[in-house]
Amino acid sequence: MTATLPVAARRSARRARTTTLVAMAVLPLSLALAGPLIAPHTVDTPVTAPFAAPGDGALLGGDQLGRDVLSRLLHGGTALILGALLVAVVTTACAMLTGCLAVLRPRLGRAVERCADVAILLPPLLGIMLIALAWPGGGRWAVIAAAVVLGTPYAVRIVAAAASPLVTSGYVEAALARGESTPYIALREILPNLRATVLTLFGLRFVEAVYVISMAGFLQIGPQPPASDWSLMVRENASGILLNPWAVIAPSLAIALLAITVNLVTLSLAPDPTTKAVTRS
Repeated sequence: MTATLPVAARRSARRARTTTLVAMAVLPLSLALAGPLIAPHTVDTPVTAPFAAPGDGALLGGDQLGRDVLSRLLHGGTALILGALLVAVVTTACAMLTGCLAVLRPRLGRAVERCADVAILLPPLLGIMLIALAWPGGGRWAVIAAAVVLGTPYAVRIVAAAASPLVTSGYVEAALARGESTPYIALREILPNLRATVLTLFGLRFVEAVYVISMAGFLQIGPQPPASDWSLMVRENASGILLNPWAVIAPSLAIALLAITVNLVTLSLAPDPTTKAVTRS
């Protein structure tokens, strides 16, 4: 009974922390996704003087063309979030399937390890530029494809490393003795025991995708003016940061807040690896 109370208290504190983090993440996500519906102005209509300070009609002032910074900020996050979410889902799904199969098939595992070594050595910016040059009309889709291609080998290696100790476990050996197929063992025996790794990996892939897509947007690889994009806003308004700092600070804070809150939520949702050990004691 004495060992049960600390576990219950820790679970209650963990649920409270998770609820708080989810609430923190919902706010920027909701504002970004629903921003176009509540923006006070259109994204391409000048309402102030160029780089005007915050005032009436423009809560965050104007950008380099006098457009409302707040309206462009509310319009600029939807494509970034959806693109990063797509990259995270595709990368994590490929990593789950390939990583679990790689530990059961040594030849596939060695091939994955070699591909991961090459992908890690390739700078993300160089990979994005190569794919953008090979697909000049791809725009944002070229950036998303580059993020998936560059991130999948490393993610597969992480899943394979986490799944490797499970291959010698009793339930996997029992499944092999029963003659179960490799996909069955990978999906039904190994993958359910990697929930913490998968959730953490998803959060990291989402954060990396946010930064990769933002970096590409800052370099004008993907979204092009006059599109409203957070990273593009930073680039366009950098010259007037002393006149209206919010034109640069607001989109920068939005990118950072999005990445941090989503990563913290995925970490809090991952199963506690110490719970089982404490319960047994």
